[in-house]
Amino acid sequence: MDLHRIDEFAKEMIFEAGKRIRDAFSYELKVETKSDANDLVTNIDRETELFFIEKINAFAPHHKIIGEEGMGEKVESLDGPVWIIDPIDGTMNFVKQHRHFMITIGFFVNGIGKLGYIFDVMREDLFYAIADEGAWYNDSPLRKLKPIDIKEAVIGINASWVTPNRRVNHEKIIDLVKTVRGTRSYGSAAMEIAFVVSGKLDAYLSMRLSPWDIGGGIIIAKEVGAVATNFQGEKFDLLSTDTFIIANPSIHPLILEQYIEEK
Repeated sequence: MDLHRIDEFAKEMIFEAGKRIRDAFSYELKVETKSDANDLVTNIDRETELFFIEKINAFAPHHKIIGEEGMGEKVESLDGPVWIIDPIDGTMNFVKQHRHFMITIGFFVNGIGKLGYIFDVMREDLFYAIADEGAWYNDSPLRKLKPIDIKEAVIGINASWVTPNRRVNHEKIIDLVKTVRGTRSYGSAAMEIAFVVSGKLDAYLSMRLSPWDIGGGIIIAKEVGAVATNFQGEKFDLLSTDTFIIANPSIHPLILEQYIEEK
């Protein structure tokens, strides 16, 4: 399998999809809700996923595709070549702000990450990696993450987790927020992962993500030394939803041991 040929194809596909999304702002978006009033989907999410499916099917018909909007065939196994795609990660940002949303794609072979991409559509910035060959931000190599003290860390976390909730002990999350240097919340898991792998954040955690949220990011993470797991410190389940943390390796175990207590 020629990964460099697939990488070239993936980048062309992503850049073309990005232009299509930017052009879509010239006409009216059709916004719907999915699981709840804050879980949005637009006609552009669906059209972009169909665009990726058509491109991949033409490039390699035997490749399987897992997409957020479920526009393709149902995939129940990671055997063989599998693309995991989120056409627009951060749909609320897309609808409300017209920025701060990403295309994110991971390419796996038998469950092993081979190519990862996170594309900031409006800034036209691409974070990507080829397994065992490194990671890049546009044309600049991303460096391995350097150790950091937890008190100097800036972490990505949704503010709802410092209030009483049914998933984690919020008091411990409050302790974490008080310990670190600062917190941020960008409204796109892929964006926050991109910031961790490039050193703009030192950790990002979420109580519930799906494979398409993190598929591209975990491949990039490995190349820069970031650690990405669920809250049990185990590999994320790429066929279902799971808890998720990505962090600088010097603080990943500390956050799990001292500040995460699931209910």
